[in-house]
Amino acid sequence: MKSPKSVRIAGKRLSEILERHARFVRGEEGGERAELTGADLQGIDLTRANLAYANFAGANLTGACLREAKLGSADFSRAKLHKADLRRADMTEAHFSAADLSEALVSGVEAFRADFQDANLRRADLGMTNFRDANVRGANFQNARMNATILRETNLEGADLSGTDLSTALLPRNFVKAGAARG
Repeated sequence: MKSPKSVRIAGKRLSEILERHARFVRGEEGGERAELTGADLQGIDLTRANLAYANFAGANLTGACLREAKLGSADFSRAKLHKADLRRADMTEAHFSAADLSEALVSGVEAFRADFQDANLRRADLGMTNFRDANVRGANFQNARMNATILRETNLEGADLSGTDLSTALLPRNFVKAGAARG
Protein backbone atom coordinates (compact mmCIF):
# COMPACT_ATOMS: atom_id res chain seq x y z
CA MET A 1 0.00 0.00 0.00
CA LYS A 2 1.17 3.48 -0.86
CA SER A 3 1.10 6.21 1.78
CA PRO A 4 -0.55 9.57 0.95
CA LYS A 5 2.79 11.18 1.91
CA SER A 6 4.54 9.35 -0.95
CA VAL A 7 2.11 10.43 -3.70
CA ARG A 8 2.12 13.77 -5.52
CA ILE A 9 -0.82 15.21 -7.43
CA ALA A 10 -0.10 18.30 -9.54
CA GLY A 11 3.07 18.94 -7.53
CA LYS A 12 1.37 18.68 -4.12
CA ARG A 13 1.67 15.83 -1.63
CA LEU A 14 -1.59 13.91 -1.36
CA SER A 15 -1.27 14.05 2.44
CA GLU A 16 -1.32 17.88 2.27
CA ILE A 17 -4.36 17.84 -0.06
CA LEU A 18 -6.14 15.56 2.42
CA GLU A 19 -5.24 17.78 5.39
CA ARG A 20 -6.73 20.83 3.62
CA HIS A 21 -9.76 18.73 2.71
CA ALA A 22 -10.26 17.73 6.38
CA ARG A 23 -10.29 21.45 7.27
CA PHE A 24 -12.83 22.04 4.47
CA VAL A 25 -15.13 19.32 5.85
CA ARG A 26 -14.88 20.80 9.36
CA GLY A 27 -15.58 24.31 7.98
CA GLU A 28 -12.24 25.66 9.15
CA GLU A 29 -10.22 28.46 7.60
CA GLY A 30 -7.69 27.28 5.00
CA GLY A 31 -9.85 24.34 4.03
CA GLU A 32 -10.17 23.31 0.41
CA ARG A 33 -12.19 20.54 -1.24
CA ALA A 34 -9.99 17.70 -2.52
CA GLU A 35 -10.14 17.80 -6.33
CA LEU A 36 -8.64 14.48 -7.44
CA THR A 37 -10.39 14.10 -10.79
CA GLY A 38 -8.57 11.55 -12.93
CA ALA A 39 -5.78 11.07 -10.36
CA ASP A 40 -3.74 7.85 -10.39
CA LEU A 41 -4.14 6.55 -6.85
CA GLN A 42 -3.66 2.83 -7.46
CA GLY A 43 -2.87 0.96 -4.25
CA ILE A 44 -3.20 4.05 -2.03
CA ASP A 45 -3.99 3.58 1.66
CA LEU A 46 -6.83 5.91 2.69
CA THR A 47 -8.01 3.84 5.65
CA ARG A 48 -10.35 5.81 7.95
CA ALA A 49 -9.83 9.02 5.92
CA ASN A 50 -12.56 11.66 5.95
CA LEU A 51 -13.17 12.10 2.22
CA ALA A 52 -16.73 13.41 2.41
CA TYR A 53 -17.46 15.74 -0.54
CA ALA A 54 -14.11 14.94 -2.24
CA ASN A 55 -14.00 14.69 -6.04
CA PHE A 56 -12.50 11.43 -7.35
CA ALA A 57 -14.38 11.46 -10.69
CA GLY A 58 -12.51 9.29 -13.20
CA ALA A 59 -9.70 8.56 -10.71
CA ASN A 60 -7.86 5.23 -10.71
CA LEU A 61 -8.18 3.69 -7.23
CA THR A 62 -7.57 0.10 -8.33
CA GLY A 63 -6.55 -1.96 -5.29
CA ALA A 64 -6.83 1.07 -2.98
CA CYS A 65 -7.78 0.73 0.68
CA LEU A 66 -10.64 3.00 1.76
CA ARG A 67 -11.62 0.79 4.66
CA GLU A 68 -13.79 2.62 7.24
CA ALA A 69 -13.42 5.85 5.25
CA LYS A 70 -16.06 8.60 5.34
CA LEU A 71 -17.15 9.00 1.72
CA GLY A 72 -20.50 10.76 2.17
CA SER A 73 -21.46 12.87 -0.87
CA ALA A 74 -18.06 12.21 -2.50
CA ASP A 75 -17.92 11.89 -6.30
CA PHE A 76 -16.47 8.62 -7.61
CA SER A 77 -18.32 8.71 -10.93
CA ARG A 78 -16.40 6.81 -13.65
CA ALA A 79 -13.68 5.96 -11.07
CA LYS A 80 -11.80 2.65 -11.22
CA LEU A 81 -12.14 0.88 -7.87
CA HIS A 82 -11.45 -2.68 -9.11
CA LYS A 83 -10.43 -4.88 -6.15
CA ALA A 84 -10.54 -1.86 -3.81
CA ASP A 85 -11.21 -2.41 -0.08
CA LEU A 86 -14.16 -0.29 1.02
CA ARG A 87 -15.29 -2.43 3.95
CA ARG A 88 -17.30 -0.57 6.60
CA ALA A 89 -17.05 2.73 4.71
CA ASP A 90 -19.81 5.34 4.93
CA MET A 91 -20.99 6.00 1.36
CA THR A 92 -24.15 7.90 2.28
CA GLU A 93 -25.27 9.90 -0.78
CA ALA A 94 -21.94 9.25 -2.57
CA HIS A 95 -21.83 9.12 -6.37
CA PHE A 96 -20.49 5.95 -8.05
CA SER A 97 -22.31 6.28 -11.38
CA ALA A 98 -20.51 4.31 -14.11
CA ALA A 99 -17.73 3.41 -11.62
CA ASP A 100 -15.90 0.06 -11.78
CA LEU A 101 -16.22 -1.67 -8.40
CA SER A 102 -15.72 -5.16 -9.82
CA GLU A 103 -14.31 -7.62 -7.28
CA ALA A 104 -14.24 -4.85 -4.66
CA LEU A 105 -14.76 -5.52 -0.96
CA VAL A 106 -17.82 -3.44 -0.11
CA SER A 107 -19.18 -5.35 2.89
CA GLY A 108 -20.71 -3.71 5.94
CA VAL A 109 -21.07 -0.43 4.06
CA GLU A 110 -23.70 2.27 4.57
CA ALA A 111 -24.77 3.23 1.02
CA PHE A 112 -28.05 4.98 1.85
CA ARG A 113 -29.22 7.10 -1.10
CA ALA A 114 -25.93 6.53 -2.93
CA ASP A 115 -25.84 6.59 -6.74
CA PHE A 116 -24.61 3.40 -8.44
CA GLN A 117 -26.34 3.98 -11.79
CA ASP A 118 -24.57 1.96 -14.51
CA ALA A 119 -21.83 0.92 -12.04
CA ASN A 120 -19.96 -2.36 -12.45
CA LEU A 121 -20.19 -4.40 -9.23
CA ARG A 122 -19.48 -7.82 -10.79
CA ARG A 123 -18.13 -10.34 -8.28
CA ALA A 124 -18.01 -7.65 -5.55
CA ASP A 125 -18.50 -8.64 -1.92
CA LEU A 126 -21.55 -6.62 -0.85
CA GLY A 127 -22.48 -8.63 2.24
CA MET A 128 -24.34 -6.69 4.95
CA THR A 129 -24.30 -3.49 2.88
CA ASN A 130 -27.25 -1.11 3.18
CA PHE A 131 -28.41 0.00 -0.28
CA ARG A 132 -31.66 1.47 1.07
CA ASP A 133 -33.03 4.07 -1.36
CA ALA A 134 -29.86 3.86 -3.52
CA ASN A 135 -29.99 4.35 -7.29
CA VAL A 136 -28.86 1.07 -8.88
CA ARG A 137 -30.54 1.47 -12.27
CA GLY A 138 -28.40 -0.26 -14.90
CA ALA A 139 -25.88 -1.49 -12.29
CA ASN A 140 -24.18 -4.82 -12.96
CA PHE A 141 -24.26 -7.08 -9.88
CA GLN A 142 -23.47 -10.32 -11.76
CA ASN A 143 -22.15 -12.99 -9.39
CA ALA A 144 -21.81 -10.48 -6.54
CA ARG A 145 -21.91 -11.77 -2.97
CA MET A 146 -24.99 -10.24 -1.31
CA ASN A 147 -25.35 -12.08 2.01
CA ALA A 148 -27.71 -10.12 4.29
CA THR A 149 -27.55 -7.12 1.95
CA ILE A 150 -30.31 -4.56 2.56
CA LEU A 151 -32.21 -3.66 -0.62
CA ARG A 152 -35.57 -2.95 1.07
CA GLU A 153 -36.41 0.46 -0.39
CA THR A 154 -34.25 0.13 -3.49
CA ASN A 155 -35.65 0.11 -7.01
CA LEU A 156 -33.89 -2.86 -8.64
CA GLU A 157 -35.46 -2.27 -12.05
CA GLY A 158 -32.78 -2.43 -14.74
CA ALA A 159 -30.10 -3.85 -12.42
CA ASP A 160 -28.38 -7.07 -13.57
CA LEU A 161 -28.57 -9.55 -10.68
CA SER A 162 -27.76 -12.67 -12.71
CA GLY A 163 -25.76 -15.29 -10.85
CA THR A 164 -26.35 -13.48 -7.57
CA ASP A 165 -27.70 -15.40 -4.56
CA LEU A 166 -30.33 -13.16 -2.96
CA SER A 167 -31.65 -15.79 -0.53
CA THR A 168 -30.49 -13.90 2.58
CA ALA A 169 -30.82 -10.36 1.19
CA LEU A 170 -33.61 -8.11 2.46
CA LEU A 171 -35.47 -7.40 -0.77
CA PRO A 172 -38.14 -4.86 -1.75
CA ARG A 173 -41.71 -6.08 -1.16
CA ASN A 174 -43.13 -7.94 -4.15
CA PHE A 175 -39.69 -8.21 -5.79
CA VAL A 176 -39.37 -11.00 -8.34
CA LYS A 177 -35.92 -11.72 -9.76
CA ALA A 178 -35.87 -11.62 -13.56
CA GLY A 179 -36.43 -15.10 -14.97
CA ALA A 180 -38.06 -16.36 -11.76
CA ALA A 181 -41.54 -17.87 -11.97
CA ARG A 182 -44.34 -15.84 -10.38
CA GLY A 183 -46.57 -17.74 -7.97
